[in-house]
Formats: sequence, C-alpha cells, structure tokens
Amino acid sequence: MKLADLTAPSDLRGLSYEQLDDLAGEIRDFIVQAVSETGGHLGSNLGAVELTLALHRVFDSPTDAILWDTGHQAYVHKLVTGRAAEFTRLRQAQGLSGYPSRTESPHDFIENSHASTVLSYAYGMAVARDYALHHGGTPDHRHIVAVIGDGSMTGGLAYEALNNLGHSGRGVIIVLNDNGRSYAPTISQLTVSSTAPSVGEDFDDTDTNFADKIADKLASTLTNIRLNPTYVRRQRRIEQFLRDLPAVGRQAERSVEAVKAAVREFLQPPGFFEALGVRYIGPIDGHDVEAVERALRSAEQRSVEGPILLHVVTQKGRGYSPAEDDDEKHLHDAPVFDPQSGPPKAVLTGYTQAFADALLKEADADSRIVAITAAMPGPTGLLPFESRFPDRFFDVGIAEQHAVTAAAGMAMSGLRPVVAVYSTFLSRAWDQVVYDVALHKLPVVFCLDRAGITGDDGPSHHGVYDMTLLSKVPGMRVLAPSSAQELQQMLHDAMTLADDGPVAIRYPKGTARQVDDTDVGSGLSARRLVSRAGSGPKVCVLAIGKLVGNALKAVDSLGDDANVDVWDVRSCQPIDPEMIRAAAGAAIVITLEDGIVEGGVGAAIAQQLDAHVAASGGSMPRVRTLGVPTRFIAQAKPDAILAELGLDAAGIAAAIHAAAAR
Repeated sequence: MKLADLTAPSDLRGLSYEQLDDLAGEIRDFIVQAVSETGGHLGSNLGAVELTLALHRVFDSPTDAILWDTGHQAYVHKLVTGRAAEFTRLRQAQGLSGYPSRTESPHDFIENSHASTVLSYAYGMAVARDYALHHGGTPDHRHIVAVIGDGSMTGGLAYEALNNLGHSGRGVIIVLNDNGRSYAPTISQLTVSSTAPSVGEDFDDTDTNFADKIADKLASTLTNIRLNPTYVRRQRRIEQFLRDLPAVGRQAERSVEAVKAAVREFLQPPGFFEALGVRYIGPIDGHDVEAVERALRSAEQRSVEGPILLHVVTQKGRGYSPAEDDDEKHLHDAPVFDPQSGPPKAVLTGYTQAFADALLKEADADSRIVAITAAMPGPTGLLPFESRFPDRFFDVGIAEQHAVTAAAGMAMSGLRPVVAVYSTFLSRAWDQVVYDVALHKLPVVFCLDRAGITGDDGPSHHGVYDMTLLSKVPGMRVLAPSSAQELQQMLHDAMTLADDGPVAIRYPKGTARQVDDTDVGSGLSARRLVSRAGSGPKVCVLAIGKLVGNALKAVDSLGDDANVDVWDVRSCQPIDPEMIRAAAGAAIVITLEDGIVEGGVGAAIAQQLDAHVAASGGSMPRVRTLGVPTRFIAQAKPDAILAELGLDAAGIAAAIHAAAAR
C-alpha cells in the first residue's frame, strides 16, 4: 500500500509485515519532506512510525481512544487517520496543528502539547467508561490507550496518575515510548539505552556492561514468557492451587510472591511499576511491528484485570541520518531545511544568545551561580554554561515544579540559582514560585525565554501569562528587556536585586534588538527614549520589552510634528514612580505589552496613575492599554499575530492617531 492510498486506520489491517515495512519507509520520507518545508518536530515522529502502525492495527480508533503524550510525536497518527494532504500547511496559519487537535479529527482526543498529562486524562476517561458500564449506559470508549514518552515520564504529574491508576485498578493500557530522550537525554533511571538483546546473543563476561546485558537478556526472556497466554492461564491456576492448600496455602503463595518480587527488584523498572499496581511488559523493540503488535494484543486481553504498561524502546530520529547523528537533540525540532543535507547545526540567536553570553560572564565572577533547566538546555541557551561549569548545571527533566523548589533549596543554602525555562512552562510551577520561593524571599532568578507571542506552536506555547501572574507575587521583581544589551544588564543587576528576593527576566523568541552597550538602563528604573514636543495633545507611550522596538518605529512614522514621548518600562513590577509622574502630565497614555492585557502591567500603570493624580492633584490622563486579549491565540507567524492584535508599528501608530484625534 502507498501512503497516498491510506485514508483510515482500517486500511492497515490487511497489510503483510513486509508491506508495513515498506509503508514505514515511505512515511519517514514523507515526514522529512513535510517538515523540511514548514519546520516542526522531526526526530520524535521518525522514531514512532512502527509503534503507531501497530497501535492502529490492534486498536479501533476512535472507538478505542489512543492518547498521545507528548502530542508532538503524533504526526504519524495524523497520517494514518487521513490527514496527509494537510501537511503542506503544517504549523501554518489556519493549517494543520503540530499537536493532536480535537477540531481536526475525531481520532484526536486531547490537545496535549505540555508533557506528562496523558495518564491523568486516561484515568479520568477510564472512570467515565467504567461508570457507564456499571450503570447500564454505553461507554464512549472500549479501550483507553495512553502513549507516553519522549521524556514525559520525567514529569511528576505522570507519577501521580500512575499511582492512582495502580491503586484504582482501572483498565488502562499504557505504552511507554522510551527513546532515551526528551528534548535532551532523558533524566531518568527508567529508560534503557537499547533494545533488548536478541535470543542467542553471546556475552563476554569481561565486558563492563556484562551485568546490564544479562539483566536485559533476562528481561527479554521473561517478557516473552509473560506474553504467552498459556503462561498467564497456568500462573493463575497455580496461584489458586497454592491458596487452596490446607494449612500452608497462604505461606506457599507468599513464598512464590517473594521469589517474583525478588526478580522484579532485580529487573527494574518492572519492579517499580508493579509495586504501584501496574503490570509491566517489556522492553519490546519498538521498530518491530510484529513484536509490538503481539505485545499490544496481550495487553488488550489482560487490561480487564487493571492497568498494564508496555515498555517500547525506540530510536529518536530513526531512518534519517542527520537526525540519528545529531547528538544534542536528534533533530527533535527543525526549521525549514534541505532534506538532502539536513538542517544546519542549531546555533543560539537573539535574546537566547545574549542570555547565554551574559550568564557565563556572571558565573565567571560569582561562584555561587548555578543554572537549572527542565529538559531544555539547548533551547534556553545553557549548553555553553554546562560545558564550562558542568558541576554547576542541573537538568531535572520535564519537571518544572521540582526545578523551582530545588532552586529554592539551593538558594536557602547559599547558592544563587538561575532557572531557565520557557515562559509557558513556568506556569506549571506557579505554586512553587509563590510559596516555595517568594514566600521565603529567596534569591532565585527566573529567566523566561519565548515570552510573549511565539507563533507556530499555537496557543499552548505563547508566553502571555507571565507578566500578569508574576507581577501579583509579593516581592517579585519582573524585568522585560527591549534589546540584547538590556537583557545582559538586567541579568547583571538581578544578581544584586536577588539579595531581597526573587527576580524574573522575560524575553521573546526571535531576533533581538541591538543598541550600543551604553544605551541601557539600570536596576528598576524606566527610560525615556523619545521626547517630541509637536502639535496636539501630549501622548505618552509606555512600551514593554519587544514592543519598545515597534513603538519607536511607530513614532518615527508619525514625523517630527508628533507630540509624543516613548518610555521603555523595563521594570514591570515594581513600576518606576518617576515614569508614573512623567506620564501623569500627558493628556493621553498608551501602554503596550505582549502579554494578557486584562489585569496586566498596563492595568497596574493605570491604577498607579490614578493614585498619583488623586494624591497630587491635576487631571487624569486618558489611558488606553494595548496587549493580548484573554483568548487562545491560534498558530501563525509572530509578526502576523502582533499585526492582527494592533501591536505592530502600524497598529501602534494608528492607536496614537486615534487617541490624539479624540
């Protein structure tokens, strides 16, 4: 079968394994070509081809619910469910989402682009299914299959759900897609580095990995036994026989259980999962469709007994040499590229590069500085820091809550932690930011990359909440640089500001505005960048971060006759009182922020203006706050989204004109 003929999962079921291998190769070629034209997640999808084919041959989607965590490994699922023609607009405006999308297909159940959530979804869906069955209703789904992997098992929420699943005995089939990676190498002892050894493989007992190979061999052998239905039936009969023995039945049964427990203890992770009440099968070669299919059918039959986990080992970037050879991330994600040569080596740019350089400089001067990230050392610019200071660098996996509280512990003990994460992911650790760091007034510096409108990854990845949320945290200082040089100055200042409690610096994705090294502010002070005394009412523009550049372009377009001032707010919390006093003398104040405007920094500025005018006399300026509305912003290029929101230079100029005309 050709990929072009594949319109539904049912089309897979009549294919031979040889035909499936051919189809897998065609799918890999298709994904490489599609991602080369639009950009997107590459390595994780190349590694999930055979697994996805096996899943859709065994289970009947959407009658059976197949859930993906993380969702960026679902491109093959989209192809199998009939969306190949839409890949020309992958991650484009009004195009195919880079994640599962409930609006795209009935085969997509959760729009899961933040990791480690799928087991909680699966538990909740299993509760609803079982409730319907027990009350004479018709359940929405027969089987619930949760595919978790690509680092998602490093997140704490996954373990909370795993514990609950095992305790409740809900019949959920868990597929652990273990490729040894998240974005970076997986931070976990539950991963294995290779597929289980083949039967008949010779071992060299002088090999330093001899014990590991023996364990893998034993695990593989036991997996084959446990997949045998005859073994399962006989095991149950033996257990019942032992229980029924007069006088010694319980002791005999416990003796057998002790032997089984000892084997589980030796063969982690089986012991770990089964101690939680989740039966374990694996590891299975995830690129052998027949083996995965056989294991899935066994899991399907046994799921009535409770949750069961199938451990599948895959290779991230499989079948595409540039991805296989990429030591940093196996082409986890890629920009537009030439598929023949592969993407160029990723290099730091913009604000991320400025942060990376500044952090090295600060760490050279202060041995207390340590860096923490949550599975993203490359994208946050920490690889140079890790290279220079390996004993001061900590990647905790996809575990933002742990990252923040671990930073609190480090800060309590005399270190100066810098937590580098994406803006959108810090929201996962909100409780820890407030009560573990801020409540204790600890010297933790949060560096939030990808703040504001980010673009192609859609609503889940825009960093639009950080300013509104963090500015409400008592004692938190929130800084927003308008240039690469401002970011470096702010990081330097943050090391001193942190003596009084936490500091957050938030900066956008993409090209950084460049200024002279002397064209920067300091501390918590705002800066007046433009002051023009033209005709008409005085307009004072207070711009934050990335929007400072757009505001300057807007004012330039108005000409020298404009009666306008432009301020770089710099400190979103606290707000510079000198800037408030100056703005109070204007007729019109326009605030600009690339975050949620409702309850945002502009609203705080308006409140402080009102308080200042009430205390000092005079008239209140008319205030217009511009920012991101409280709705989910769909995927598109960042500049296009800013233009739609009126936050580009043209939109800001139009807002100044309109306000002055009133």
